[in-house]
Amino acid sequence: MVNQISIFIQNKAGTLEKVLRLFKQSRIQLITTTVADTQDFGICRVICTEPQRACLMLKEAGITATLTQVQAISLDNTPGMAADALEIFAADEIEINYLYSFLLKNRGVLIFKTDNKERADRIIAEHRLTALDDKDLLKLAE
Repeated sequence: MVNQISIFIQNKAGTLEKVLRLFKQSRIQLITTTVADTQDFGICRVICTEPQRACLMLKEAGITATLTQVQAISLDNTPGMAADALEIFAADEIEINYLYSFLLKNRGVLIFKTDNKERADRIIAEHRLTALDDKDLLKLAE
């Protein structure tokens, strides 16, 4: 499992920059970030080098942030590998609530939240998918 920070931000100019500047000032490295928006607010999801410290730093700055554990797997950097991995979860009727992906050191990384972490962990183990945790991501990001 990987620690992800979900940050709730207003959809107005400068808000995201303020959040990212706090990371810079605290010398916390972003590994990946994604933003999803609604009409008035957005959710910025962040994987970083020091998630607990980052979440505390954001809260101290008056920013609503929560720490959530999400699943992460590493895949070969080959077209179709993400689809193949998701097919495994779909076959076991595990719903993916959200997902984002990126490349690190020529490895594909899928970060996702499911409706059933325990079943997803079992599927990852049974199918010998490469599960990642915070330390694994830090090693890939070096």
